[in-house]
Amino acid sequence: MDEITIHDKTFVPYITFEELEHAIKMMANTIYQQYRNETPIFVGVLNGVVMFMSDFLKQYKGSCEISFLQMQSYEGLKSTGKVRNLMDIGMDISNRHVIIMEDIVDTGNTLEALYDLVRKKSAKSVKIATLLYKPEAYKKDLDIDFIGMSIPDKFVVGYGLDYNRLGRNLPDIYQVKTNE
Repeated sequence: MDEITIHDKTFVPYITFEELEHAIKMMANTIYQQYRNETPIFVGVLNGVVMFMSDFLKQYKGSCEISFLQMQSYEGLKSTGKVRNLMDIGMDISNRHVIIMEDIVDTGNTLEALYDLVRKKSAKSVKIATLLYKPEAYKKDLDIDFIGMSIPDKFVVGYGLDYNRLGRNLPDIYQVKTNE
């Protein structure tokens, strides 16, 4: 893995695909143990969750259903503080176990809005799973039930995460170079 440039920023290698794969497999096994007698609905937050959720579902041994929604709260490297719902969940989740799948949880603004949306749809239970978690940045009271990896509060790109719409297709995760 070498340094890469996306738009005006340089990013350095941070987490390899193999490390991500290991964390995802562990998470899939943990969630399966809790839901092996149920058929949960995994709700992915587009666009960033695509790679994580795809690899997660390949590792999940139980029956499940999937759905997606799309919310937006970032522009460039910063959260706008405002969350917009761009696409709602396309199925009835009432009286179902729902697991919200996030690629990354940092401030928690998007997650809080999403959690409220799911609760209003009368889900039987709502849990949160994230591949990456930034505990230093997280400002909400919601419990994060399943965490793949905790990382420092630095901007990352790759494996579904973007910088101004580019970089999602990188198989590894890169961190913004510290002098930028």
